[in-house]
Amino acid sequence: MENGANLTAMLVFARVVELQSFSEAARALGWSKSHVSREIARLELRLGIRLLQRTTRRLALTELGQAYYPYCVRMLAEAQRAEAFVQQLHQQAAGHVRLQAPVTFGCQCVVPVVNRFLRRHLHINVDLDLTDRSQDRLDDQDDLAIVIRSRAPRQGNFRLLSDIDWGLYAAPAYLAQRPAITHPGMLPRHDLLLFHGPAHTAALPFRRDKQRLALDVRSRFRANNSMALLNAALAGSGIAYLPAYMAQEAVGRGDIQQLLPEWQMDRLQSYLLLHDTPETASPVTLLSDALVAALSTG
Repeated sequence: MENGANLTAMLVFARVVELQSFSEAARALGWSKSHVSREIARLELRLGIRLLQRTTRRLALTELGQAYYPYCVRMLAEAQRAEAFVQQLHQQAAGHVRLQAPVTFGCQCVVPVVNRFLRRHLHINVDLDLTDRSQDRLDDQDDLAIVIRSRAPRQGNFRLLSDIDWGLYAAPAYLAQRPAITHPGMLPRHDLLLFHGPAHTAALPFRRDKQRLALDVRSRFRANNSMALLNAALAGSGIAYLPAYMAQEAVGRGDIQQLLPEWQMDRLQSYLLLHDTPETASPVTLLSDALVAALSTG
């Protein structure tokens, strides 16, 4: 039995039954009526059964044709879905987007968004440059850039993404060996793991209601990368000063816990920098919308 020929004929048969007419099926397929009739006749011959009863007035399925028809309908539906899938691919946006982001924030927060974006947009490529070089405006070689700042950029086109709150985090094993910390004033007696500041001290800001504190604390270990500080905290080396997005997974697992959560510390904002407003549905617009939707807290 010729499977390839049968598949084509099955599609033709499904169209004939659906439209209840050889002529209408021929018109829908772009064939001649005689070609459609020959396909059905050859299919019946190969199958060894009669599928249709033809009269001058009407077209009717035989009993075997009625049993065979649902298989043909399912195959026709799959063929139509496959055609729609290909058409959708050709209609999708295509192109290349160059995105810059801070190293840690990029790895932790931006890369998961980009991964989901790439799965949805098969014809768009993303070139992600991770760097901690500070900037106030978008470079010409980049289409988009994410920056983290204490205030909004003074110039250029930008979109606010999210607030980034900093806090103090330590492993339960470290805290179990020390007195409970109930006030910021107790911190100078502890080992701090800090992202910035002089070699041995750094002023940590605390705000609660109308109270404002700036404490000098001992920095036992410093690093220019939040992941290094998080790993040190997980190892029980001290209390790390970290952005909340870095700590949330470990907090959820119970590996570390936040100290003094009732006190607010540094709060920064992440911004998406753009050139002039890109065209609607362009790759740059699609990626910027995806980033705002995933990262925005507003």
